Amino acid sequence: MPKNGKGNALSATSPQTGRRPGAAARDAGAPPRRLGLALAVIATAQLMVVLDTTIVNVALPHIQDALHFSGSSLEWVVNGYTLAFGGLLLLGGRSGDLLGRRRIFIFGILLFTAASLIGGLATGQAWLLTARAVQGVGAAFAAPTALSLIAVTFPEGAARNRAMAVYAAMSVAGGSVGLIAGGLLVNYADWRWVLFVNVPIGILVALLAPRVLSESERRPGNFDLPGAVTASLGLAALVYGLSSAATTANGVSHWGDTKVIVSLTAAAVLLAAFAVIEARSRHALLPVRVLRSRDRSGAYLIALCVGTALFGMFFFLTLFLQDVWGYSALKTGVAYLPIMATVMAMSAAASQLVPRVGARPLLVTGSVIAAGGLFWLSRLTEHSSYAGGVLGPMMVTAAGIGLMFVPMSLVSLTKVPDGDAGVASSLLNTGQQVGGSIGLAVLGTVAWSAVASSLRSGAPQGHALAYGFSRGFVVSAAITLLTAVVALVMLRVKREDLAGINPMAAPAG
Repeated sequence: MPKNGKGNALSATSPQTGRRPGAAARDAGAPPRRLGLALAVIATAQLMVVLDTTIVNVALPHIQDALHFSGSSLEWVVNGYTLAFGGLLLLGGRSGDLLGRRRIFIFGILLFTAASLIGGLATGQAWLLTARAVQGVGAAFAAPTALSLIAVTFPEGAARNRAMAVYAAMSVAGGSVGLIAGGLLVNYADWRWVLFVNVPIGILVALLAPRVLSESERRPGNFDLPGAVTASLGLAALVYGLSSAATTANGVSHWGDTKVIVSLTAAAVLLAAFAVIEARSRHALLPVRVLRSRDRSGAYLIALCVGTALFGMFFFLTLFLQDVWGYSALKTGVAYLPIMATVMAMSAAASQLVPRVGARPLLVTGSVIAAGGLFWLSRLTEHSSYAGGVLGPMMVTAAGIGLMFVPMSLVSLTKVPDGDAGVASSLLNTGQQVGGSIGLAVLGTVAWSAVASSLRSGAPQGHALAYGFSRGFVVSAAITLLTAVVALVMLRVKREDLAGINPMAAPAG
């Protein structure tokens, strides 16, 4: 089989479409592709979107002092971004399918960048909160199109698998990069720079994107406005309700609060209405055909579980390092550096292994390894050392997660029609976002209830926090192990599909 200098199977025919990889992009008049630079653009965009969920956290005390936020209103600096991001992901993905993914990607990046600049200049609370919400809108259009652009830009097989590995590493590493970058910027510059830093990066990404990324073909069809409204409001209500529900540090449960009940009820009604609308719509925002594949549905469930466990781990481990061991925000970020290195290494390994062993073995193995790491992390106490109590279990967990992200992403896009790649990508992002909200709500309730119980029994603050967080890590381990069950029961995707080679059309060798 003809290969390029790096051994990628560029001449293979796609088993899904019967066309050469990238043919649609070339038909659309795409520029010659420089794959290394294209990957850098996509990875940088994904890193920007993900790290913005944590980089602002480090600056919250400084933002509170500068703009005079109350404790209850300060949380909206984070929640405003999260709600807009999670609520509009489906619309962002579908917009790319209909209007062109590169076009929507650039639009999302420019909107995100402009909102970052405006937010950094904020002199009042409403100004900053509005800017953060607009940032979330930009991220919702950029994130799903970034993933689907990998399918348009990179040939199926080794090249696409490597691109997925880098994308996965950025998705996981973004949280810790945000902590490090936020700590450095707050310590040596000003809180406003946690927003300003996006501006030159975003402009560079937007300028390079037309030169190195292929455009997808525009698809005929109309926007599903009723579906967009019900999906966006339903997801936003779900994220808000779950974010508000968790039991707090003083042991007070919010699950029975009126705003939580109303939000979760509204989410159930709106999402049920969305399901009915999509089943009947000729131009559905989420075509039912995308979910008919048990492989893709399994990948979305796995993304939900991984998001639940991963968000919880980062949240509670960050609190433990800072509140129990007294780490600064910058030192906490540095403590996470081994996670970045491990995830990148294991994602690279997964990209090589997935065409040889298939997705299911990697997902099962990765989930078992990650669950073992989280259970080991649950043994953490206030007297543990960093090397033995945090570094070891953290690297084991990262190794398992690294094995999972690449096959999970590939399965979510396997055999997806070209016109549905954007919405398929957005569902993966939605699963992770909603999973993160579920994780913070459910694991928060478990952890803070245990903390409150320990404090009532007379335990010191540090011991109570360590005990409560350990209960959260145990639940995280159980949820991660559940992904192995999902993979075993639901996934049937073949190795040939993930390798992107049709053995009948292009024999090996």
